[in-house]
Amino acid sequence: EGIRPGSGVETDKLPSDVRDRAVEAVDYYGGRVTIGDVASKTGLKLNEAERALQALAADTGGFLEVSDEGDVLYAFPKDYRSNLAAKSFRMKVEPFINKMKAAAAYLIRVSFGTALIASIVLVYTTIIVLISSRDTEDNGRRGRSYGSDFAVIFHPTDLFWYWDINYYRRRQMKKMNFVESVFSFVFGDGDPNQGLEEERWKLIGQYISSNGGVVAAEELAPYLDVPPIEETQDDESFVLPVLLRFQGYPEVDDQGNILYRFPSLQRTASSQRAGRKEYVGKRWTEWVNGVEKYFEEKKWLFSKTGASEKAMVIGLGALNFFGIIVLGSMLKEISVAPGGLVSFVSQLFPLLQIYASSFFAIPLFRWFLLLKTNKDIEKRNGARKQRAQILDLPDPSLRRKLLNARDMARRTVISSDRIVYTTEKDFLDQDYETRDWDERFREL
Repeated sequence: EGIRPGSGVETDKLPSDVRDRAVEAVDYYGGRVTIGDVASKTGLKLNEAERALQALAADTGGFLEVSDEGDVLYAFPKDYRSNLAAKSFRMKVEPFINKMKAAAAYLIRVSFGTALIASIVLVYTTIIVLISSRDTEDNGRRGRSYGSDFAVIFHPTDLFWYWDINYYRRRQMKKMNFVESVFSFVFGDGDPNQGLEEERWKLIGQYISSNGGVVAAEELAPYLDVPPIEETQDDESFVLPVLLRFQGYPEVDDQGNILYRFPSLQRTASSQRAGRKEYVGKRWTEWVNGVEKYFEEKKWLFSKTGASEKAMVIGLGALNFFGIIVLGSMLKEISVAPGGLVSFVSQLFPLLQIYASSFFAIPLFRWFLLLKTNKDIEKRNGARKQRAQILDLPDPSLRRKLLNARDMARRTVISSDRIVYTTEKDFLDQDYETRDWDERFREL
């Protein structure tokens, strides 16, 4: 299948993260890559890496190179990024769309906290109005005086400082204002492991590639979701996702050990040489900042809000809940049809009840869910740590197995002098080279 499609921008058909990761790998390797280079650098599946390279080459004037052994490389001009940006309408509008998504997410985040303040104001103002309508004129003045004091605490202008134009700067500084704290208390702060799966596959691809494309299951175990070793001593089925992603297959060495070979990750356009590694623990810290020797998931936090902010949120939530109970009993005692504010709040009252009850029901449910989630994370981290400790001090049989994997490894660097055909040249100009390449390719 050729890489020169008809009209249209092929790169726009790719998922944004696939496109960006492929571009990152092309830049890293200086504009000349194999499919294995992109897959190992980015953690993409081989078919995803191939499709991304085909699309990039089609849209940016890239070309193919074929080596004397039939290996295919993709080469890109130095200005391929600017060519792509000029051609792709999607890349032009993506920054605006991303900003709109971030603004919408922030709007949702602060609106929940603003609703708490609005609910308290509505509920207690309505209570004051109902009390005022029942009491004497003197009691009514005291009610108005109380309402005035209430307005000092929740002044209308307080609602505007929640909409902070420096929100994104504060997010980077890990700071929250009050209404963000409300959302954080009720719904949490999102997945702490977001993007970690992508990082996991990057590390696996880089490790396999740097070790010549042949590894043992024990080397991959600290990266993967594995059971405790005492439960499955000889079970290596956890390797299957890696085999499927990078198109590997098992081989048996001279001593009967099962090793795993990944041919596509053995061919590279990079001349960078990787040092020999005996086991995973030696180089892990170079790839994962803050994590040593095994892949560690982060535990979920109930909320990132501080103790004082959390106390204020709980206090106001309880105040709102209490007000809903009082107002509900007062609305039941009204003998005549209410009007004005009371009528409006009575119609809105079911929603106010749902909000007040969910304010504590959702966090309670989340708390029980996080207990189980964190327990599972702790179990997975413990199993990976256990596997890494085995690699730290391998027994003689495991050491021989790892050394056999290094001996069977093969890393093929495809340099420019091994290229026998390229789509960069005119076909007639390289007619002889093409016929010669055809003969070699048929032999292969």
